[in-house]
Amino acid sequence: MPEPFVVEVWGEPAGIVLKEGNAFRFHAVARPFFELDGVQFMTPGHAKLAAARLQPSPMVEAPRP
Repeated sequence: MPEPFVVEVWGEPAGIVLKEGNAFRFHAVARPFFELDGVQFMTPGHAKLAAARLQPSPMVEAPRP
């Protein structure tokens, strides 16, 4: 059985990626990553990039009104 890849975004767990055939399936473990749950990616890196797009950097300040 292939080893799972843990995906973290900004040091927080986002999900686990498991190899399934020629693809890698993302299994979310926290919000806001549930919308990626079950999605297949070509590489674990692609899964991490998709997860990072859902969680903005904690270093970025929110826009001021």
